[in-house]
Amino acid sequence: MSYNLKQECCKPERFVGGHRLCAGCGAGVAVRGVLRAVNDEDKTVSGVATSCLEVSSVLYPFTAWNEGYIHSAFENVAATIAGCEAAYKARKRKGEQKDSYKFVAFGGDGGTYDIGLQSLSGALERGHDMVYVCYDNEAYMNTGMQRSSSTPKFAEVTTAPVGTEMPGKLHHKKDLTDIVVGHGVPYVAQTTFTANFKDLHEKAYKAHYTPGANFLNILAPCPRGWRYAPEDLMKICKLAVDTCVWPLYEVVEGEWKLTYEPKNKLPIEDYLREQGRFRHIITPQKVINPEAVAELQAHVDMKWKKLLAKCN
Repeated sequence: MSYNLKQECCKPERFVGGHRLCAGCGAGVAVRGVLRAVNDEDKTVSGVATSCLEVSSVLYPFTAWNEGYIHSAFENVAATIAGCEAAYKARKRKGEQKDSYKFVAFGGDGGTYDIGLQSLSGALERGHDMVYVCYDNEAYMNTGMQRSSSTPKFAEVTTAPVGTEMPGKLHHKKDLTDIVVGHGVPYVAQTTFTANFKDLHEKAYKAHYTPGANFLNILAPCPRGWRYAPEDLMKICKLAVDTCVWPLYEVVEGEWKLTYEPKNKLPIEDYLREQGRFRHIITPQKVINPEAVAELQAHVDMKWKKLLAKCN
């Protein structure tokens, strides 16, 4: 598959503009990129867990979805789309369904790392022919920016406020991608928005067209929760990748492959400085809490070293 950004952007959109997602939000960018990777001859059915994406893209009587769409509860979007895929296969066997469909579940980190983990795990174990996409904005942004198990350590959120008793969130982020790999599914990948979206597109295409239950974890920053300027979305994502906070890799049939390695791995300070949620430990001008920054750097270095070993 050869990738051409201009050609891909000329395809009819399956997720259109006019939604109410914030300027600089990564959720809509993730959805457009994932659905754009579906071949023109295939149709899609997308399920969306309760989230910013859901409340902003379907405001009755309007919708940003040009094809099949189902709103699921917070905890069961994987089960909903798995059921759609099973019904589709049954109708295919009976000769009642002629069109070709791809089935995609979208959930934020709250609905994936936490509340929907049981539903996701079940769908992966059963091997439904579907793609689960987590757009990871590292908190429950829709309901007031509360911490999730995806929130990084020391980030300030409403349920882990900064004060004399608490320095922000007290625990490191859960490695959900690694947990999904443990299910033995055919294709798992971690990606975000970099350069010309080539990494996102190619991984989404593989996820759609690899038979079985496949998973994409997409870092999708939130300007309100992370506190960055809306126009800096791509800058934040690039820094996440170049500091190895969010490495880009894929796991194909259990084989780990690094899809991008920074020529010069940047210090985590470069990433933290751009976000107001870390302003209590580092500002653009100075490091306020060097011990906290050093701990985060050590954690990233440890995870990166383990990833390199897995990828040989």
